[in-house]
Amino acid sequence: MQTAIPCYLMRGGTSKGLFFLSEHLPAEPALRDSILLAAMGSPDERQIDGIGGAHPLTSKIAIVKASTHPDADVDYLFLQVAVDKALVSDNQNCGNMLAGVGPFAIEQKLVTPTGNETYVRIHMVNTGGIAIARVQTPVGQVEYAGNARIDGVPGTAAPVSIEFLDIAGSSCGQLLPTGNALDTIDGIDVTCIDNGMPVVLIRARDLGKTGYETPQELENDEQLKQRLESIRLQLGEAMNLGDVSQKTVPKMSLIAEPQNNGAISTRTFIPHRVHEAIGVLGAASVATACIVPGTVAYALANINADNSLYLIDVEHPGGFFSVEIELDKNHASPEIKRVALLRTARLLMRGEVLIPENINNSDNPQS
Repeated sequence: MQTAIPCYLMRGGTSKGLFFLSEHLPAEPALRDSILLAAMGSPDERQIDGIGGAHPLTSKIAIVKASTHPDADVDYLFLQVAVDKALVSDNQNCGNMLAGVGPFAIEQKLVTPTGNETYVRIHMVNTGGIAIARVQTPVGQVEYAGNARIDGVPGTAAPVSIEFLDIAGSSCGQLLPTGNALDTIDGIDVTCIDNGMPVVLIRARDLGKTGYETPQELENDEQLKQRLESIRLQLGEAMNLGDVSQKTVPKMSLIAEPQNNGAISTRTFIPHRVHEAIGVLGAASVATACIVPGTVAYALANINADNSLYLIDVEHPGGFFSVEIELDKNHASPEIKRVALLRTARLLMRGEVLIPENINNSDNPQS
């Protein structure tokens, strides 16, 4: 007999994946990961025997439970399921899937709706940060329909506003993990930054690219990918991430001058496929680099600032991503006070995912 596990299939931002209550999955990580690999159909480049979409953006997991954190309503653990490897990673957050956590928590009655809007305080277990999602809840239930539009998603939906507090250095220990705004690796200038997501920024022209190529054009360039991976592996230790050969961080972002009246243009490797857009927290880190003097992004960026409040449109292959950053200038050097952004989410399916009966404690996806 196959094992049936309750879950929701949801779109969060420009990603899609399975949402589980923690109580419906084993606590033991190896068995849990075996189940999630089977659910998605990994390892297989088509994920034909599971419900994954054959791409990292559609092979994601959110595990949610009521939180004991004093500042949070729910805990959110994000897991990235590799498509072509038997690998499940908890080394990063996912801000896109985060957009679905608030609606899911309300649907599962972990959070009670409060009027037309409900604030859901989310403890991001992967890095320990807190996010506050504002979910539309007219008539006491989640509203998915609306007029908000985000690039990378067709049509419109109800807005999910997300605010991040104190996420600088959440994975690497500090905003600039190496202690420098600029480093040089293999003769290439780079900026390592972590404002919610570890990212390495490189001027596209320094690698012989324009920064305006399509994702497919970049993915077809094997020499470029090898060069980027060499730089990524060298920087893992310097960014306090250790050996990153089996990790999905840091992300690698090629940057160039904006083309469409935004702040900066990006092409982001995640880390081995090229994102059709850009991740939520990846966009937050890139946007932050645009306002930090001395970074590779600072001189390229076209910035719209109102005193300590910045609205930064990060261009990507599918359009642009708007990031609002507020600085606290009451210190010797300005500090990141708040990051806010707009996403949407939609419940696609609810029911049970069926796991083959041969998945048991002897299965270890990391072996």
